[in-house]
Amino acid sequence: MKKLAITIFFDAFALMLLGLVIVLSASSTYSLNRFDSVFYLFNSHLFKVILSISFLILFSFVPYELYKGYSKAAIFIMIGVLVFTLIAAPNIKGAARWLNLWLFSIQPADLAKLVLVIHLAYMLDQKHDLLDDYRHVYIPMFLWIVAISSLIIVQPNFSTGILIILISLSLLYVGGARLKHIMISTLMFISSGGIVAMIYPHTRERIFSFFNAIFNGGVPNLQVKQALYSLGSGGIFGVGIGNSMQSNLFLPEAYGDFIFAILGEETGFIGTVFVIACYLLLFISGILIAKKARDRFGQLLAFGITISIVSYALVNMAVTTGLMPTTGLPLPFISYGGTSLLFVCIGIGILINIALSNQKKSDSVDDDISGHPLAEVET
Repeated sequence: MKKLAITIFFDAFALMLLGLVIVLSASSTYSLNRFDSVFYLFNSHLFKVILSISFLILFSFVPYELYKGYSKAAIFIMIGVLVFTLIAAPNIKGAARWLNLWLFSIQPADLAKLVLVIHLAYMLDQKHDLLDDYRHVYIPMFLWIVAISSLIIVQPNFSTGILIILISLSLLYVGGARLKHIMISTLMFISSGGIVAMIYPHTRERIFSFFNAIFNGGVPNLQVKQALYSLGSGGIFGVGIGNSMQSNLFLPEAYGDFIFAILGEETGFIGTVFVIACYLLLFISGILIAKKARDRFGQLLAFGITISIVSYALVNMAVTTGLMPTTGLPLPFISYGGTSLLFVCIGIGILINIALSNQKKSDSVDDDISGHPLAEVET
């Protein structure tokens, strides 16, 4: 388990280091034009990376069992924060997603995702033997998912809300909920989600343009078109760091949601495969930690954190390549930003703590066995 913890730490560190390089390249032209400094956005991102790594290390020393006692209070507070966000958050590009907290701002949806995973893991651990009780056990867990995802969707932040639903249902299934109940929940979310998606003009337009591109050819929108140009021009080895053409204001959000395209252009097929391999390594390591954890809460928490990070990465890359409708989800560890990176690193810290704590438990059990009088006889 210790090796898995080390693997995850350096895997995340490598992705953040690569992200710093690509953010510098992708944001330099925009920073120069907007802020009269090539390094403006890079300096901001560098500070956030340092802060996030600090929190990663901090949470790797916080015993994950402590979250059990605070999960219910935390999710109530989180619902209150999301409601407050709808009321008080400034409207930016038609959405109220950010809360200004004096020196910095946060997107509560990123924290809500982590809190929901912790609370569901706790409930699944406590009520494992009662999961067949649809009315008194499954429905209460289902309602937590509805509450959190609904408050995020109406911001509107449709893509994050839907992904949180999928992550949560996956966690419920792994936690032992009946497939029949999961399927009923999925159908309810699909039907209600489809209705909600048609209400918001920007979501409706993105979905229609995506399916129009599928049936009539072409690409869904300008962003995807420019992203594909960027990826295609990278070739095998890329055009070199800092030599991207699309980052010169041709590709919107080049340093944010569409940074994977700039990465592909500058580092080529080799660079994109490396990044995908890093996410795959993170997925395998996280699943192994979940499998080897000695308590059910640790297993479910490790699975939930792992699947949430990897899901965001897959969706981001699928959007960039035109395989899914355009969303506003960042590429974990790499995209410019603070809130997403911070809470992803906190999740990694918790994952590392699960691995290290269970390593200590395993060593303790081995010591007890080796010191037992029968141990020598069996040997």
